[in-house]
Parts: sequence; C-alpha cells; structure tokens
Amino acid sequence: MNSLVRNVSIDREVSSDDFRNAMRRLTGGVSVITAGRGRDISGMTVTSVSSLSVDPPALIVSINREASSWPLVKRYGFFGVSILTSEQTDIAQRFTGKGGLKGADRFAGAEWVTRVSGVPLLTGALAAIDCEVEHIVERHSHAIVIGRVLDVTVSPRTAALAYWQGRYVVIEQDEDAVKLAEVSVPTRHLSRKI
Repeated sequence: MNSLVRNVSIDREVSSDDFRNAMRRLTGGVSVITAGRGRDISGMTVTSVSSLSVDPPALIVSINREASSWPLVKRYGFFGVSILTSEQTDIAQRFTGKGGLKGADRFAGAEWVTRVSGVPLLTGALAAIDCEVEHIVERHSHAIVIGRVLDVTVSPRTAALAYWQGRYVVIEQDEDAVKLAEVSVPTRHLSRKI
C-alpha cells in the first residue's frame, strides 16, 4: 500500500467559510450516491465523484461520515452512483436532506432499479454506476471511498446537472458547444509566437 501521511504546520487557520466559498467556484457534476438494501436504504447528493482508473474501472467519492448513507456503505460494502440529468434537480434537492426526508422516503417519486449489488440506481440518470467498495480512507470529517465498478448503464440524454456558485446549473452538450465555438480563439492564432 502506498500511503503518505504528513503533519503540515500552517501559520494561518483557513476558515470553513473561506474554503467553502473557494470550492463553490469549482463546477461539479451532480450525482446521487445510494447505499443499502430493501427498506434499509439511504442516499445523498454529491459533487465529489471522480473516475480513478479505466483499467480496471474504478471511481472515487468523498462521503461525509455524519451522512446517513455512510453506515450503509460500510455495512453492505456497495454503493450506487446516479449522475443526474438537467431535468433531475428535484431529485438532487430531495437527496440533500434539507427537506427533512430520510432513508427510503428520499426515493419516493422516482423510478429505481437494482443491478449486481442490489443498491438502488436511478432510472433515466445520465449514467448509473453500480460499485463495490474496494478501499476506504478516513480523514477528518469525510471518507474517500474507492469503488470498483460492477455495472454501468448510460442514457442517450446529453444535458447534465452541475453545481456552481451555490446553485444548480444546466450543461447542454449541443447548445454549450455552439456557444464555446463562438467565443473560442481560432486555431490559427494558437500557433503564433507571442
């Protein structure tokens, strides 16, 4: 195992508010992480999903250890990642926990399926990824969970839901590609010396 833990001394304490404000400037794809089986299920909205490797297929997600999903991820050893479309803002909101819904109640009003692991995956998500916990690194308030991908379902939809500056935004592949092309620097200018 290649782990490196160092004690780093910091002259100035960074406040949680300052750090949160800085991270709001990082656009993140919105996903719902699900865990558990049967009625013993829960889920949460995250922007912390990232691919780790393609061969073998693996991803990482950062999970708050105070979240209701955390004990289920540890107990069952599986989790699901449903990458949300632009039309699934209501699901993103529901799984933040701010509305008071908990556990299985968060799943009401949407269609869910199970695959290899038995964890609920959202029907109609941009992608639904079924994972087995491969490794967990617990640090501070969160755990970095490495998941080995067991199954993937991909939707033909192209409009993604993202989170930026404290709110949900839509990224539409076709429309945004046209906008980017209109403001992009022409290729011939990139080869000139400045």
